[in-house]
This record gives sequence, C-alpha cells and structure tokens, in this order.
Amino acid sequence: MTLALVEYQDATLGCTRCPLSATRTQVVFGSGDPNAELMFVGEAPGFHEDQQGVPFVGQAGQLLEKLLNGIGLSRSDVYIANVLKCRPPGNRDPQPEEIEACESHLFRQIELIKPTLVGTLGNFATKLLSGKPTGITRVHGMPQQVALGGNEVTLYPLYHPAAALYTRSMLAVLEQDFARIPELLGRPSVETTQSPFAADEPEPVPERMLEPAVQLGLF
Repeated sequence: MTLALVEYQDATLGCTRCPLSATRTQVVFGSGDPNAELMFVGEAPGFHEDQQGVPFVGQAGQLLEKLLNGIGLSRSDVYIANVLKCRPPGNRDPQPEEIEACESHLFRQIELIKPTLVGTLGNFATKLLSGKPTGITRVHGMPQQVALGGNEVTLYPLYHPAAALYTRSMLAVLEQDFARIPELLGRPSVETTQSPFAADEPEPVPERMLEPAVQLGLF
C-alpha cells in the first residue's frame, strides 16, 4: 500500500464525523491493490465486515470473488471499498447525512489509487459517483466517463452481488456485465465456461436469513 494511502487509512480509523462511529465495531476502510486499475465501490459494511474490518467478506463478497475469477482476476488484483466506512445498525440503508459525512473518504481513496475503471455495486455507489439520480436498473452495464478524484475514470454501474443472492435471475445479468470488464480494461476477453455457482451446488442462502440485510439499494 502506498504511504499516502496508509496514512489516510490511519487517519480515518478514529473518524467521528457521523453517529455511526458510536455503534460500529471498527472502521472498514478498504482492501486490495493500492495501484489497481479496477476498483469496486459497494454500499456499506455489514455484520461480518464490521467484525473483520475488511469489505465484502460475507456471502456477497464470496460471489464477488467468484465473478472476478470468472474473468481471470482475483481479489488481490482489485481494490474494494464502500460508500460508508461504518456499518449502519441492522444493515439499514445509508442515510443522506451519513453519505455526506463519509463521501470525502471515498473520493480521497479514488484520488490516491487512481483506478481507470470503477465498478459501482448497487444504487448508492452508482448515484453518488455518477452524480445522477438514475437507478441501477436503468444504467447497469453501461460505462460512462466521469471525473473522480481529479482524474478521468470510466464508471461501470453493476448490480450489487447481494442481488444475485436474493434474486437468482440477477446472477446471469451480473455475469454478462462482468464479462465486459476485461474489454473496458483494454485486456483480452475471457471466455467463461461455468457459472460462479456450479450446477451441483445448493442454492445460496440469502444473507437476510442469516442476519438483517440491506435490501433497498441493491437493485
């Protein structure tokens, strides 16, 4: 990790900009390659992320890793962060004042990492980074050029992986949208031969069956 990113991470660990600082276990700053071309931005930490201090370590994170593997990438090749750095109680939706208080952390991360492609996972990340109110259902899989952190970046809206845990038909959509990522990175396309879930694997158990889960904002 670059020194500037390490220093900024250290500076955020004691953040008290919003009331979430009183209910979190720890700040979930982000993880991955600090020089990544591809960065993913989700919504907010959940229960497991709050406990471990790492984004996307629950079921949605496992699916994200499988989707990455399907296009020839691994988690260590990318950088992953969230709009909020602290878990909302009960995994409820982020509130506007929480996003406003936290967004500068995300923009600073993007400025330091300098990705060329940012995949926004779900409504909250897509609306914040695009600066537009259009929901993910209308814009998923449609790259757009934006200026983030003082750099020109290709923004690539994607459904949140948790959407495929709630609605299985979303998995095929996610696979199709992920299949375009190598092309957007200027790399050869990878031909996928198998879904992230093998045919003989059981249906995934929705995270809402294991703990309170955010449902709004994923679709």
